[in-house]
Amino acid sequence: MEIDSGDTAWLLVSSALVMLMTPGLALFYGGLARSKNALGTIMHSFMMLGVISIQFVFVGYSLAFGPDQLGLIGNLDWIGLTDVSATEPGPYADTVTHQTFMVFQLMFAVITPALITGAFAERAKFSTFVVFMLLWSTLVYDPIAHWVWGGGWLGERGALDFAGGTVVHINAGVAALAAALVYGKRHGFGRDPMEPHDITMVVVGAALLWFGWFGFNAGSALTAGAGASNAFVVTHVATAAAMVTWVGLSWYFTGKPSVVGAAAGAVAGLVAITPAAGFVTTNGALAIGLGAGAFCYLAVRLRSKVGLDDSLDVVGVHGVGGAWGALATGLFATAAISGGPEGLFYGDVSQFGEQVIAVGATMAYSFTVTLILLKVLDMTMGLRVSEDEEQAGLDASQHGERAYVLDGGSPYTGIPVMPESPASAEAVPATSRSEASS
Repeated sequence: MEIDSGDTAWLLVSSALVMLMTPGLALFYGGLARSKNALGTIMHSFMMLGVISIQFVFVGYSLAFGPDQLGLIGNLDWIGLTDVSATEPGPYADTVTHQTFMVFQLMFAVITPALITGAFAERAKFSTFVVFMLLWSTLVYDPIAHWVWGGGWLGERGALDFAGGTVVHINAGVAALAAALVYGKRHGFGRDPMEPHDITMVVVGAALLWFGWFGFNAGSALTAGAGASNAFVVTHVATAAAMVTWVGLSWYFTGKPSVVGAAAGAVAGLVAITPAAGFVTTNGALAIGLGAGAFCYLAVRLRSKVGLDDSLDVVGVHGVGGAWGALATGLFATAAISGGPEGLFYGDVSQFGEQVIAVGATMAYSFTVTLILLKVLDMTMGLRVSEDEEQAGLDASQHGERAYVLDGGSPYTGIPVMPESPASAEAVPATSRSEASS
């Protein structure tokens, strides 16, 4: 087929929308952090636009989408984008150039490791963080992307993942669980106040994510046609349903409709509809959104009760939301939308089984390899900053800057601000992000 200018334009616009999601995530996470860690948290996401873009162009794209090797990984034929044509289509899309498809996938590769950073916010040593993200993208993201989208074994079995339920969200969510366990708790966790410092920023970040997600999901149709339109509509419907559900539950359990909860609920809906967006009707999307709002809300409440210090609730939102969305795809998929497989509720039990296998395989591989990587890096480079550096805040200790100048702009000396006294800390009830949003 010939290159179609409309499809090319849509995929390039979608690539730009997905790119915007990473700065949106930076604001979402940055607002949830304490003010002394705002820049450090933002930097974790924003840095991925540089580091992972280079990794993906040099080797990541070839590993994820290059010619298949035993169903497990691509080869290195396309290293440095060799033979990735700017004028001819590639093997994955007939009406856009190979290069256009590559840059769309690059933006997915950028945001996925950025999602993990919420699990270890406020305590990570920046130098080790950069090394970890490069290794994780190469050894975890690229193989799983190949398994599902690049001709690997899960895709060949028939697992459905339209835009990243397994590749992006389960992958990042399970890696976040491993990271939270290995990094350990922040000093003062469960005792000192750790509520979000800027909820306005959180809502702006969530809004940018919602906006960019239309490129994430509708762009995954790869053409500017009916498939993109349906993906766009069901994305919005599921997100709205999840947001309303989360707010309703927080209102019921706490007596107040949480603003942070509204933002978190919207993100949970976006996560859950992602694998299903090309396969379900608006009614299916409504059900997926309602489930996402409920399951993710309850997961966040559970996380706060068991004491896991997943700083920004990556596991509860992305891990649980991604798993629900991937499994729900096996329930609600219909040939009336995709022209392909039918889900359990439309008579095909086997498709749900394939979704279970995909979820299980992604969880097992991502958790195991992430755990090994972090253990090795902890022994060799050290994962965490010192207690004094953590108390001062990552903005000062890791970056020598501060997010807010509140003293008339006097020169910054780089001297860490001392933490509040124990007496003043005890005077304020300890509040976690999850408690604030739930």
